[in-house]
Amino acid sequence: MARTLGIGFVGSGFNAQFHLRSMVGVREADVRGIWSPNHRNAQKAAQLARTLDVGDATAYQTLEAMVLDPAIEAIWLCGANHARIENVEVICRLNRERRTPLQGIACEKPLARNVAEAVRVTKLVKAAGIPTGYLENQLFAPHVEAGRALIWARGAATTGRPYLARAAEEHAGPHMPWFWQGALQGGGVLNDMMCHSALVVRHLLTKPGEPLATVRPMRVTGHIASLKWSRPAYVARLKKMMGPAVDYAKSPAEDFASLTIEFETDDGHTVIGEATTSWSFVGAGLRLSAELLGPEYSMRWNSLDSGLQLFFSREVKGRAGEDLVEKQNAEQGVMPVVPEEFAAYGYTCENRHFCRVFLGLERALVTWDDGVEVAKILMAAYQSAEQGKTLAFPPRGIEKFVPQVAKGTWKPR
Repeated sequence: MARTLGIGFVGSGFNAQFHLRSMVGVREADVRGIWSPNHRNAQKAAQLARTLDVGDATAYQTLEAMVLDPAIEAIWLCGANHARIENVEVICRLNRERRTPLQGIACEKPLARNVAEAVRVTKLVKAAGIPTGYLENQLFAPHVEAGRALIWARGAATTGRPYLARAAEEHAGPHMPWFWQGALQGGGVLNDMMCHSALVVRHLLTKPGEPLATVRPMRVTGHIASLKWSRPAYVARLKKMMGPAVDYAKSPAEDFASLTIEFETDDGHTVIGEATTSWSFVGAGLRLSAELLGPEYSMRWNSLDSGLQLFFSREVKGRAGEDLVEKQNAEQGVMPVVPEEFAAYGYTCENRHFCRVFLGLERALVTWDDGVEVAKILMAAYQSAEQGKTLAFPPRGIEKFVPQVAKGTWKPR
């Protein structure tokens, strides 16, 4: 049995808590620290880790203190997008002062707000000699992995490679104000969630065991819109929920995005990836879905087809919450339940994989280099949407491009 990896978390919010809950199923992990700009939240997250018995976690007063603690052997970056460069700079600078260098740093999606920032943080960690992992949980979702493996082993092996993949992530909107602010987050729903879907379709179209580079993006078509949250009634509601800094009458971000990617494969085929993301979906809660189609086969996954449903009549009344499904929108009627969402969405398998990678037991499925490539696809999608046309990939100027949404100059049609 391999020894456990001492992990420190940057961030203590909703996403970090998903990771913490998933660690119950990761024998290689020992959560030893939490740092957050909000120390009270860090203390709560550390208490959660101790309650779950996934590690005797300490809530650190400063990021510097956590990085310099020899008990911390790897870092999981789960903080806000606008703090990414600052956090990575601190980690890389202090890594030189450690007696034993960090064994790895895993970063939540997206790697950065744009290509320039993604390239910068990647250069920093490479110069520091720290191995990386890019945290895209949907690649590790059990249904996605099982479906992909069987499709390629049975359907593709006998009738030819798959040629069309679809993926979607949809819910009613993020939890925290900074997600809604283009300048802080880097855009709207496209930057926040298309990073998942764009990588999922490429992953599905790539033969297991082969690198993503064998399925190369050639043309990108993107579209963005504000379908719900820029309507006057919802502008007011959003401002009430998230505070005056989130004003979609003045600085809206897209709440819907679509993306089509035309890929060229190493074996000479053209294959297509289609992805959509939305903050304007109203249903039971978060809905993840994927499809893969080939000459004589197909696969389909929808996270809300959970196999478990509850029904509550009008007489069942209580506080609102998210105990049935993430981004839950109702407490009455027929409600699908996703037990152990962290496992269903891939967090458990993802975290076990990267713990084993940093312990030297496996090779990383996705690294920060892949995160840079995802950032290029997202920025190309924004460019395409702004220009209203399909673009060859990578488009000119992608390295310095910043979306209008992130600049605060975008106006919905």
